[in-house]
This record gives sequence, C-alpha cells and structure tokens, in this order.
Amino acid sequence: MFKEFKDFAMTGNVLNVAVGIIMGAAFGPIVSTLVDGILMPPLGLALGNGLFQYLCCAKDGVPSAPYASLATAKASGAVVLAVGMWMNTIVTFLITAFAIFMLVKFVNAARRKEEAAPATPPAPPKSEVLLEEIRDLLKKK
Repeated sequence: MFKEFKDFAMTGNVLNVAVGIIMGAAFGPIVSTLVDGILMPPLGLALGNGLFQYLCCAKDGVPSAPYASLATAKASGAVVLAVGMWMNTIVTFLITAFAIFMLVKFVNAARRKEEAAPATPPAPPKSEVLLEEIRDLLKKK
C-alpha cells in the first residue's frame, strides 16, 4: 500500500499541483502587500482619506469621517459599507490573475517552442552501419 501511495504521490501531476498550491500561498501575501502598502495609499490620499482600505460609509450615508478607522466604525455598531476593503480585494485579485496568466502564457510558449523544435532522427543501429560499410566496400570492387 505504501508503494502505491508513493507511486501516486510522485507522479508529475500531483507534484505540479502541490508546487502550484505552495507557490500560490506564498504569492498571495506579496500581492496583498503590494496592493495594501503601495497601490492603495496614494488612491486614499487622492480621495482625502489617507488609507483607501478604511474608506467606508456609515449607516446614515455620511462618509466615515467621525470614525478614526473601519474597526472603530464597526465597534460602534454602525452599519458599514467597506468600499475600500472591497476595492483592495478586487485589485489584489486582478494582479494575481494577471500574474498567473503571464506565467501560464510563458509556460505555454516554452512548450510550443519545445514541440516545434525539429527532432533529430535517432542514429541507425550499429548493425545497419556495418552493413552499409560492407555494401560500400562491395561497390568499390
């Protein structure tokens, strides 16, 4: 049973999926940090809120100016539309999807290039080479 499991676990597809999951888990925080720390703060400043992630509207429709943060607004019991968090999630998804698309495009191009490369014919067997030499010697006589 252990041998069967080992054979299953060592097949190419299972290993590829495992590597993909691990790389995706490692790539997620990188993209989140990029969005939360670099892309969204300038957008938040442009909207006058400082951090776009905390942009929200309270239940009365007034922007969350009276609240210091999104957590404060939620803690006060206000019904909050967390527009900034939703936008962060959308931007994170778009960046991740684009990065995965570029990776798949690169892998597909590499596969096509490998498939398009002309395969060199295998060398003839030694017996065939010897027979050709004998034929050539007989032709000379």
